[in-house]
Amino acid sequence: MSGLLFIDDEEGVRRSVSRALKREPYRIHTAPCGEAGIAIIRNERSRVNIVISDYKMPGLNGLETLVRIGELNPEITRIILTGYATIESAIQATNQGIDGFLTKPFDNLQLRANIHEIFVRKRLKQFVPEQVFRRINQTPAALKPTFSEATILFSDIRGFTRMTQHVPPESIARFLNDHYFAPMGEIAYQYKGMVDKHIGDSIMVVFGAPVARSDDSLRAVQAAIAMQKRAKKIDRMLAGKNGFRLRTGIGISTGHVFSGILGSLRKKEYTSVGTTVNIASRLQGLAGPGEVILSDTTYLKIKTRVRARRLSPVRVKGVEDPITAYRIRV
Repeated sequence: MSGLLFIDDEEGVRRSVSRALKREPYRIHTAPCGEAGIAIIRNERSRVNIVISDYKMPGLNGLETLVRIGELNPEITRIILTGYATIESAIQATNQGIDGFLTKPFDNLQLRANIHEIFVRKRLKQFVPEQVFRRINQTPAALKPTFSEATILFSDIRGFTRMTQHVPPESIARFLNDHYFAPMGEIAYQYKGMVDKHIGDSIMVVFGAPVARSDDSLRAVQAAIAMQKRAKKIDRMLAGKNGFRLRTGIGISTGHVFSGILGSLRKKEYTSVGTTVNIASRLQGLAGPGEVILSDTTYLKIKTRVRARRLSPVRVKGVEDPITAYRIRV
């Protein structure tokens, strides 16, 4: 059963919403103010999936409350409840990362439908990269197949197969999700990269599709360095607990890719393919723990911003001539 927290300083409104949702599959929690709601989330972090907060309240207002809750758990669906007089503020709140807003007075049937729609939209954004989700919302045609220049980052855990041979599957899932995919994905997001896919214990991140920026290569390298620094901290924290270590190698390449929605009738995804993707993947395979290896096409774009050591030309499967690569140790 999903948990839903409703925050409002008026007891009558709290009772009204609780009655409206009593037949829904939610375990209802209520709080009279933002501080009390935040305290509930601290204690019930993994059991609350949706938080609805009134906008106008004494102390912390609804937006401040939901921002604080998002810092505790970014996966929670956060919704602002507001009167028509403050609807402009509610729209501004959604632009700042809040998942949706509801208006009062509300019809019970419409209230339930709107909560469901906002919750589903939030969940979908976990399966569809946010950049793609936004482009679909704004202009569906913007995701038509294209050739463009992009920088591709591949990250992989060193020795993953060996250290997971005798570990329960739930422990492997917890290690990957909590200590690798989640923190590395957040770093990619901070540097405006798009997590394209997870392939086993590899992460593929695209900088430049579907949204291109002039400094895609630099941000990709900065993200890689930040990932390696974070991986080292996590590795020290794990200290070999249950045999797990987080030692990663990263490869990066810049060049032309083909990007579009590809797949079968039953499973499609927005992705990028091409020689640049293959080179990044192969360079990742050459990188030792704590290393970032760049193709020359990436290095030439950011050489004044980083210190890297030139390697002997390397042969990459699928590429006829040897390529020059550069190593960054973090």
